[in-house]
Amino acid sequence: MNQEVEKRIGQNIRCLREAADMTQDMLAARLQCAGCDITRSALAKIEVGLRHLYPDEIILIKEILGVSYDDIFA
Repeated sequence: MNQEVEKRIGQNIRCLREAADMTQDMLAARLQCAGCDITRSALAKIEVGLRHLYPDEIILIKEILGVSYDDIFA
């Protein structure tokens, strides 16, 4: 995936997470409880575009934050 696209998606996730009043630790914990093997550190890397997202992570982030795919990929 394009580095700029990954950065933009990561920034979108960060904004959506903050709008939901969640910390990285909180979101990582919710993802882990939903069966996603992710750490807070990995989430931090996603938010700055240093790690790509897997489809299952995208689906769970969408569900946990209560947002649309358009919100994530805008």
